[in-house]
Amino acid sequence: LSPAGDSYGVLPRPCHALVLLNPQSGSGRALDDFQAVVQPMLAEADIATTVFVTERPHHAHEKVRDEDLSQWDTLVVMSGDGLLFEVVNGLMERPDWKEAMKKPLCILPGGSGNALAASINYYAGYDHVAKKKLLTNCTFILCKGLYTQMDLVSLSTASGKRFFSFLGFGWGFISDVDIDSEKYRWLGSARFTLGTLQCLAKLRVYQGRLSYLPMATEQGSSPAPRDPQAPVTNGHIPQPAGTEAPGSPPVDSLLVPLGQPVPAHWTVVPEEEFVLVYAIYQSHLGTNLLMAPAARLHDSCIHLFYMKAGISRVTLLKLFLAMSRGTHLDLNCPHLCYVPVRAFRLEPRVAAGIMTVDGEALACEPVQG
Repeated sequence: LSPAGDSYGVLPRPCHALVLLNPQSGSGRALDDFQAVVQPMLAEADIATTVFVTERPHHAHEKVRDEDLSQWDTLVVMSGDGLLFEVVNGLMERPDWKEAMKKPLCILPGGSGNALAASINYYAGYDHVAKKKLLTNCTFILCKGLYTQMDLVSLSTASGKRFFSFLGFGWGFISDVDIDSEKYRWLGSARFTLGTLQCLAKLRVYQGRLSYLPMATEQGSSPAPRDPQAPVTNGHIPQPAGTEAPGSPPVDSLLVPLGQPVPAHWTVVPEEEFVLVYAIYQSHLGTNLLMAPAARLHDSCIHLFYMKAGISRVTLLKLFLAMSRGTHLDLNCPHLCYVPVRAFRLEPRVAAGIMTVDGEALACEPVQG
């Protein structure tokens, strides 16, 4: 699953799981699929479930933020990536977030965009699969009961919002496809293919400044020591004991406030016209998009991609077709740049275009992570 030396936990048996399920996600089959595919496998593995069906946006967020979680050994999310985003941010809002974040999380694909599920399937060494086969593989991983750490990225915006993200932040073409194709949810993952073709037809250029802290040139060069029990947030170096109030959120020690220029050891991209910017921390952007083949669950790395203006529609389409196999970087396209980073900042010149975090839309404004 990941490099040697990683510490694994093992779920107890019998095991009690809280399953958070969005019945509207994807093409609306999550509840049926849970009952038909997942429940029989879990019963055999001695995993008892309490199913919580969400009825509105933020329902799962409130549930995990306010609930006593001690009665469950694991939290299982059966939906697309959006529901897990709610769960992660609900957990991070708790006064006991440090403890709550040690609760093992499991994703079972039940949406149209199942990027984390596809990534975990890839890390586990399974063949590329989709739909019911992907669901079966992810359920099997839960049945085995092994869990390990996953990075989170702390994102903050100029208007003062803060999010914890497990998948990626995007601006431009990819985010447009993601949000514009919402109206085709009933198509399942095919909605992204249709959305891509539509956005190609009206290809836009976005103006802004992109800056980043490359992986290699971090000040002090040696990475922060890692406490194997503590969740590590990308861009968060644990502070010396006693410097944080109990329950206070993690500190973004690699970032300066958004109003100030980036530190001198950061890189500022010379170009300021982009077709897309995407910072991804997992391998897959969607079930059929292997965007960052080098990514791992906790490599403490943000895999930053950006595409400069001037690329032709034909080349862009070729890149997206190659991305289904993870071979897009082999095309050596001069417009597509990839750099592994520890932190990044994006400052749009005007509030144009959609920004997304883990597939959820954000207002367009300066952001850093």
